[in-house]
Amino acid sequence: MTRLLSTRISRRAVAAGAVPASLALAGFPRAPRAAEKQIAYLTPGLDLPFWRILAKGIADTGAGHGFKTTTYDSHNNAQTQLQNAQDAIARKVDGIIISPTDSSTCPSVLDAAKRAGIPVVIADIGTTSGEYVSFIISDNTEGAYGTGVAFAKAMKAKGWEKGSVGLVTISLARNNGKARTAGFRKALAEAHIREAALSQMQTYTADETFKFVQDMLTAHPDMRGLFIETDQPTIGALRALQATRREGQVLVAAYDGIPEFVKLLKEGKIVASGMQQPYLMGERSALSLLAYLDGGKPDKTIIVPIEVVTSENVDKLLPTIRTTVFGNEMT
Repeated sequence: MTRLLSTRISRRAVAAGAVPASLALAGFPRAPRAAEKQIAYLTPGLDLPFWRILAKGIADTGAGHGFKTTTYDSHNNAQTQLQNAQDAIARKVDGIIISPTDSSTCPSVLDAAKRAGIPVVIADIGTTSGEYVSFIISDNTEGAYGTGVAFAKAMKAKGWEKGSVGLVTISLARNNGKARTAGFRKALAEAHIREAALSQMQTYTADETFKFVQDMLTAHPDMRGLFIETDQPTIGALRALQATRREGQVLVAAYDGIPEFVKLLKEGKIVASGMQQPYLMGERSALSLLAYLDGGKPDKTIIVPIEVVTSENVDKLLPTIRTTVFGNEMT
């Protein structure tokens, strides 16, 4: 059964640059719409903080322009994602924003939306094919590379550069997963640090990564570092280090960010995290869709920068990441 999270947020000002008006994009004929203006956001899974905050950025921005946003949770399942898209199309929404379950499953949603005359913006992950208005993406390669450089510096400061590193990645069927892995590996190669093992997430839970890391530590006793490619699973990696009594003996680099990371960075339990800015990505996604609906032609690709947050610079960056990364959910 499709699960919905319908959000109606009070009207608020959204700071945004002017978007030049021009002809509508080709391939999306206008279809009759319901009287109430609506946006549908299809997300992989609301169990991850990243997607919840991105959804909040979309909803806040939509509300500031008189749109209601309905968020559909796909539970990391491609068939559920397609059913959610079909439900949104049946409701005759004005536009769809999608963060796909993976890049290969996005084209089926894009095709269905095109047939219905509904424009689509892609927020993160990407697609292997299909027509869309805009693609909002972080610079994952550069962000992961910067995280890897900071991590390698910390490894060398400990004198552990001869030790190996394990990677727990998001799905490598996702374009952003490929980019993160390539960027981090580039930094490891430049520092002459060896990669020992790689596991790909499927459920994106802390428990899943806990098991991955336990297995890696058992198979590779010389392991001195870990790179975990998204937020909540990093907590599972730290639990595994504690359970195996390797806490303080293995450095951890992360990706994305949750409020708990601030304390962990200050304590050195995480040495660096390449933090995407999901609230900002949500804003940019909604503004691109709204610009198109107003007859404009937004940029095809919009790159949102990544903040590489370390134990050394976390206090300096906190005023920025409190909003753009944590969506003002940090107490």
